[in-house]
Amino acid sequence: MTTTTAPSTTFDREALELLLQSQPLPEWAEQQRRAAMDRLDSLALPDRRQEHWMRTDLRMFKPQAWGLRPASSVTPPEGLLAPAFPQAAEADAVTAGGRPDYAGRFVSVNGHVVRNEIDQDLTNQGVVFGAAADVLAEQGDLFRDHWLKIIDTEGDYFAALHGAFHRGSMVLYVPPGVRIADPIHCLAAMDDGGVDTSHVLVVLGEGAEATVLTETASCSETGTSTGFHCGGTEIVVGKGAFLRMVNVQNWDRGVWHIARQKAVVHGRGRLQWTLAALGSRLSQVAQDVALVGEHAEGQVNGVMFTEGRQQLVYNTLQHHEAASCRSDLLYKGALQDRSRLVWRGMIKVDKQAQKTDGYQRNDNLMLSASARADSIPGLEIEADDVRCTHGATSGRVDEEQIFYAQARGLSADEAARLVVAGFFQQVFDRITIASVREALAAAIGSRIRRVS
Repeated sequence: MTTTTAPSTTFDREALELLLQSQPLPEWAEQQRRAAMDRLDSLALPDRRQEHWMRTDLRMFKPQAWGLRPASSVTPPEGLLAPAFPQAAEADAVTAGGRPDYAGRFVSVNGHVVRNEIDQDLTNQGVVFGAAADVLAEQGDLFRDHWLKIIDTEGDYFAALHGAFHRGSMVLYVPPGVRIADPIHCLAAMDDGGVDTSHVLVVLGEGAEATVLTETASCSETGTSTGFHCGGTEIVVGKGAFLRMVNVQNWDRGVWHIARQKAVVHGRGRLQWTLAALGSRLSQVAQDVALVGEHAEGQVNGVMFTEGRQQLVYNTLQHHEAASCRSDLLYKGALQDRSRLVWRGMIKVDKQAQKTDGYQRNDNLMLSASARADSIPGLEIEADDVRCTHGATSGRVDEEQIFYAQARGLSADEAARLVVAGFFQQVFDRITIASVREALAAAIGSRIRRVS
């Protein structure tokens, strides 16, 4: 890949005008950008007085060091036209050439789209898929009620920055009753010093069904890349629809990763949302699920592994806004070296959301005495006929398990991998996409060293 050492355009009004000229949008969408820019001008970086940021260390983040790169600096790497995880090539449906049979493929590098394709049969059924700049220009009215209306674009500096400078974004709309059998795949990549502000919007009509896999990856060799990602994900699951959503964060360990992600699930809709966090220098992610129609269901699965001096902070919200809904969250993390993992979860039940069934759990496995995990579960309940429970555990690896494995011929590293694999198995069993499940297991296994 060709890279550039020239300074990027900073996130200011001049950069916004250049972006608006290069990617014209409907008037309402441009007004959104300008409103977010107005808000950005009034904000400073979040500090530890803000609840979601009190355990996030931003002292080394310098906003002026980052900005959008021009398209001329981007050369798409051939290796990134395949999934970031080689194991994903063993997908459930594979073509004769050995490639996963994706229904749609989308690839961006440094916020510039380099690949965008969809099965023609799906287009004939009314499926809309592609780069947001093109889709909004052609069919903006279809997305006007959803685009940047689900997540907050004013709450803090990074939310406003994303609202103003989103680029290289993907949109998927599945019409009522349409079922997409094969996964839609979206890959966002950066080279060294790159910036990614991409946005993902997925809308399923009534009774529709789809599987969407999004991945992030760095183009350079592991351990050498820096970068800044400030992204957003918006999901709308219509009445009776079913979405399997998988987000795999696999940036290099020099990348700042900030993301706002929210799903809205309507009556009898179902969402299975799996999140994997393996990379980045620092991650600060808000993942919200709003159950807004009766009998809606949301299952959230989290797999996290940290090493070195990585710091991952995840804030989750299960918001029950309607009666008789069910949410189930399971986050599991393993930590080694001097890394840190923070999970703060909340189940919020509105007054009218009677017959709520909500559950959340976070378990952390410490592979090093220097690692630290913070778990902060919470309940905010206004209804009086509910069942809501939560739990959290953090602990060291049982030395007897390591000894038992070594006594049967395994090395210390092999014993650690065996214990960690067993720890994650519960959440792996909830991932219905076999290729993703196997790829995550292999990626984590390759990182594990002996317990210290």
